[in-house]
Amino acid sequence: MDYIGKQRQLFLDHLAKNTLQSQPHNLYEPISYLLTLGGKRLRPVLALMAADCFNANPKDALPAAMAVEVFHNFTLMHDDIMDAAPLRRGKTTVHHKWNINTAILSGDAMLIQAYQQLESYSPAVFNSLTRLLSQTALEVCEGQQYDIDFETRDDVSLQEYMTMITQKTAVLLGCALQMGAIVANASDADSKTLYQFGVQLGIAFQLQDDYLDTFGDPAVFGKQVGGDIIENKKTILYHQTLALGSSTQQQQLHKEFASSSNRTRQKLETVKKLFLDTGAAKTTQEMIKKHTQQAFENLDELQIDAAKKQILLDFGSAIMQRAN
Repeated sequence: MDYIGKQRQLFLDHLAKNTLQSQPHNLYEPISYLLTLGGKRLRPVLALMAADCFNANPKDALPAAMAVEVFHNFTLMHDDIMDAAPLRRGKTTVHHKWNINTAILSGDAMLIQAYQQLESYSPAVFNSLTRLLSQTALEVCEGQQYDIDFETRDDVSLQEYMTMITQKTAVLLGCALQMGAIVANASDADSKTLYQFGVQLGIAFQLQDDYLDTFGDPAVFGKQVGGDIIENKKTILYHQTLALGSSTQQQQLHKEFASSSNRTRQKLETVKKLFLDTGAAKTTQEMIKKHTQQAFENLDELQIDAAKKQILLDFGSAIMQRAN
């Protein structure tokens, strides 16, 4: 088993032993259900990797990894309610399998459980971890609210969009890494540098996700290509088209995104052509490279063994090498 696989299995074994089963059954069963639906376990693995990079036993970071994963799944449970989503990872969402009230309450319980995971640490470490998680949790909520607000706005700037994806997605990757570093008693400078590595990598990953939704290979990407266009989601490609396109192209894009007709194929072709003709696709690729490079530059500043840096570099490269 490779290094990442070992860290993932370490976490999965811990998760299996620590998934809470208690009463009332309808409060805790949805939590167990969601936590065992699968997923890449990216965030907890990052926490374990970070601890290992600073020569701590990854097992020492398992409670922190659990806290991050439980918090992440709490956001998913509530996001699914807000999005009226019927499926999560190919399975029925909690609010559909049970009901909305149960999903809200179980999600609330998960948020509390996330903090409870940190209670095994010393007071000093506990304080540092809870402050970081609280700040991150608030930023994630802010990012989600921006995302909701942007659905009904036509004047969202590129900077506002970047702020939204940073807070909604990227900061939790940075948090996971910094929590692992804190557990390992890394220096303040190193833990913050590792946080920035995670944030920049998270931004690059989300931008690439936006790009691949339109230009990716569905067999490799694992999603329906063009789904964002069909759902009128204003991704980075949308914002770059408005920033770079002529007034005619801007008007055409607004018209396509205002359309509620069923001419899906024509809409996909028209919008995709706008993304290409305006240079939005090319600029987005350049942004992905820029933020990936910024992430890797942060690794140069870390005071850790070269072999440990290489592990982080290989991990970052691996998650960014999805076929386009």
